[in-house]
Amino acid sequence: MSHTILRNEPLSHPWAGTDPFLFCARHVDHYPASDGAQGVPPAALGDRPLGNDFSHSGGFNMYYGTTVPGFPAHPHRGFETVTIVPTGLVDHADSLGATARYGDGDVQWLTAGRGVMHAEMFPLRDAAQGNLLDLYQIWLNLPARDKMADPAFVMLWDGDIPLYRTTNDAGRLASVKVIAGTYAPQESDGPGLTPPAPPPHSWASDPEADLAIWQITLEPGATLTLPAAAGAGARRTLYFHKGEMLEIAGETVAGERLVEVTAGQAIALANRGTDSAEVLVLQAVPIGEPVVARGPFVMNTDAEIDDARRDFGRTQFGGWPWPAPGPVHADGQGRFAQYPGKTEADLPPLVEGGR
Repeated sequence: MSHTILRNEPLSHPWAGTDPFLFCARHVDHYPASDGAQGVPPAALGDRPLGNDFSHSGGFNMYYGTTVPGFPAHPHRGFETVTIVPTGLVDHADSLGATARYGDGDVQWLTAGRGVMHAEMFPLRDAAQGNLLDLYQIWLNLPARDKMADPAFVMLWDGDIPLYRTTNDAGRLASVKVIAGTYAPQESDGPGLTPPAPPPHSWASDPEADLAIWQITLEPGATLTLPAAAGAGARRTLYFHKGEMLEIAGETVAGERLVEVTAGQAIALANRGTDSAEVLVLQAVPIGEPVVARGPFVMNTDAEIDDARRDFGRTQFGGWPWPAPGPVHADGQGRFAQYPGKTEADLPPLVEGGR
């Protein structure tokens, strides 16, 4: 293995993380036409184990939903979720009283901190044809100093997330969706692209962390040079999850691979396959602290995990202010976010449709 490629292994499910990233779960579900009430028709459910369905029967999971697929109310403490939704919808509700509907390119960044309950449901909007959900959820650790920070979430609307596009001499297009971390293009002298800020207590909010989340798409024959990381000790992992052959710094790897590369140098990429290639890049300076993870809680010690369980049993992290464990918004509702303590005037503009 070269000095550039430090690790090259098959993708696990979920994808293995590199500190501070705990892991990334990707969900691709081909749901049928809805029942007219944003759920899966009973005839399409078959004999799957509703309430805990990860069978992927018929090309989809219901997860912990029974009519509308998704993840009804469940707790988190001590880390963050970054939920990227290229296609489909997510209805969010939480114990802080916040709610949202997002998707079609939007990203939600949630700091669980000292504790939050939330629901993530996947309403089906089309009753005439199938409904695709394409979703990535990254679990991002918090340093010990912020494990008990106040919970918070921000929405990164698709239209506000920078998209870098470059065409090589052969006319092949490469694009980078810049979700976190400034992207300074190697192919031009223009300024770097900087996305909206993450929540204030995120590891990504520390400039020394040099944290980046980039979604890369390469047409067949497209090329791209990733800029060198600036952070001392940063690690960079490429998740090559769609496509046939990707050339990385002159070495060719087949699809469905986790490839860790040297972060401190520019890396040349080229799609050598006949189909488009997709790569998720996760980069950061490691937190470098002990990690003890038990289900929905990620702390530094076993004692802190025990505290989390007791606290949740006693307080439910604020309780559940919604009429159902997995609430969904009305059919036809557009994308929006309602933050705790905010009024309608404080909301970001409604985004109708992505790129």
